[in-house]
Amino acid sequence: MADTSFDIVIIGSGPGGYVCAIRAAQLGFKTAIIEREYLGGICLNWGCIPTKALLRSAEIFHYIQHANDYGLSAGNVSYDPSAVVKRSRAVSKRLNDGVGFLMRKNKVAVIWGEGTIDAPGKITVKAGKSEAPKGALGPGSYQANHIILATGARPRVLPGLEPDKKLIWTYFEAMVPDRMPKTLLVIGSGAIGIEFASFYRTLGAEVTVVEVLPQILPVEDAEIAAFARKSFEKQGIKIYTGAKVTKLAKATDSVMATIDDGKGGTQTLTIDRVISAVGVVGNIENLGLEKLGVKTERGMIVIDGACKTNVPGIYAIGDVAGPPLLAHKAEHEGVICVEAIKGLHPHPMNKRLIPGCTYCSPQIASVGLTE
Repeated sequence: MADTSFDIVIIGSGPGGYVCAIRAAQLGFKTAIIEREYLGGICLNWGCIPTKALLRSAEIFHYIQHANDYGLSAGNVSYDPSAVVKRSRAVSKRLNDGVGFLMRKNKVAVIWGEGTIDAPGKITVKAGKSEAPKGALGPGSYQANHIILATGARPRVLPGLEPDKKLIWTYFEAMVPDRMPKTLLVIGSGAIGIEFASFYRTLGAEVTVVEVLPQILPVEDAEIAAFARKSFEKQGIKIYTGAKVTKLAKATDSVMATIDDGKGGTQTLTIDRVISAVGVVGNIENLGLEKLGVKTERGMIVIDGACKTNVPGIYAIGDVAGPPLLAHKAEHEGVICVEAIKGLHPHPMNKRLIPGCTYCSPQIASVGLTE
């Protein structure tokens, strides 16, 4: 009989979940982690890591094009889009395999499937979305004294601008293009939108960015954002701020976008592809939260400084517990959560002291309050 009873069960194996599981195991808790699709979550498989691999390829391509500036010569410079994507996926796979190794090394049980909390301490797991890795436990009923939700977030969908995975992309499709678009519209200028705008522009696409707020990179300092904007425009990226995309009309292999420029005018633009990067929403559905009365606010789970929800024995960490939506914030919350359960009295995290980075060109990093 497979063991079904644990001290701590974590739902979700992204950076928050797997770091939390390792720390729990180090503290002597009998620990399991539930995952439905891929170890390492969005960050390792479809987010920060593969995006950085793509941006690195673009950066090197840019340097080679400007070899003369360094007293070097390089002729006939080109790139193979499928090879660029293949390298990015290989980087992700290596890290994904690494998480599996860390789980085995720390004796964390991996339960493959989708978890729902039936009552505090009781979880039902049904079949996952992908094939279970070797040695993973399967669907069934499990018990745990403490249940930690680390289910992450997914791209936000705006009415009328719904991604179709072919012409209108989220970051999932933007990371594995079947071919490089010649023209591209990016809706949203947060870190995800700007990083993709930067990547595709460097590889030669004509890029337009539309941001509904008055400045691009809305969470950054206004002076930094203005400096970055000048730099992007110099690279040839067209930027609309205080504007919104009101309509997307799809053709066979292109999209016509209608843009309200915020100054009383309307522009139309025909592009090969659109990337919707208008933020993310927490994965709070199908977990049994409503039935248990777990408090949520604006699509995120409400927690205290020790990552406890309002229901005893249930905790939340990472993106599903609200901003900033950063891997290192999720990891630190995971550590705080299990150390608090152990009675080590960790101090709550000060969210003003979390650095954030955008890996566009030029790169941007900040910590603390803006000016």
